Amino acid sequence: MLDGRLSLTTPEGVSLQLTPAGPFLRSAAWLIDVLVWLLFCGLAQLIMPSGKLGSGLFLVILFVSYWGYPIISEVYFNGRTLGKRALGLEVVRSDGLPVGWRESTLRNLLLVADFLPFLYASGLVCMLFDVRFRRLGDIVAGTQVIYFEKPMPRPTPPSTDPLPLPFPLSPDQQRTLIDLFERENRLPLDRMAELGTIAEPLTGAQGADSVERMRGYVAGFNK
Repeated sequence: MLDGRLSLTTPEGVSLQLTPAGPFLRSAAWLIDVLVWLLFCGLAQLIMPSGKLGSGLFLVILFVSYWGYPIISEVYFNGRTLGKRALGLEVVRSDGLPVGWRESTLRNLLLVADFLPFLYASGLVCMLFDVRFRRLGDIVAGTQVIYFEKPMPRPTPPSTDPLPLPFPLSPDQQRTLIDLFERENRLPLDRMAELGTIAEPLTGAQGADSVERMRGYVAGFNK
């Protein structure tokens, strides 16, 4: 993880590039969630009836909301509480898949251990010594907090007449050609021409002519 990103492969063979979130933003997200919870508690107290019944109901609401808010948010809202959503973070399993009830419940219940001896000192020390910035709850539950990255829109396929391949290509080789033209608008023309010359054994041409032949091959993949 030299570039700060974590490369994972899902059971379906999909490659994921994840960026673990550090202690600062995680602490800020936690603070936002605490403020939201305190605001909710203040509003709940205003509408509670007076007397012992109201006090009992208020204590129940405090307990349920404190533990239920982060768990429900992480399970039903893509691993994001309001604080994490505001700062572009989300919780996922260690394999990059969405968290479930078990993982979310474990990581949130273990906030008690991360809090010890005071102000989440144990959790902070653990994150500083872990390459994925995981606190104790994350390690036990098999989760991690990452930056939420919106998927890039896929470019439209090259508009050209399809050409038959001169010989069969493996799926990886086909994927390489597709990736090349998806990045074409970010590559200078001379670099594309250079890549076209490198592909002469496939196209039988050089430079821009070779690039156009490869463009035709890629158009044929969609037919």
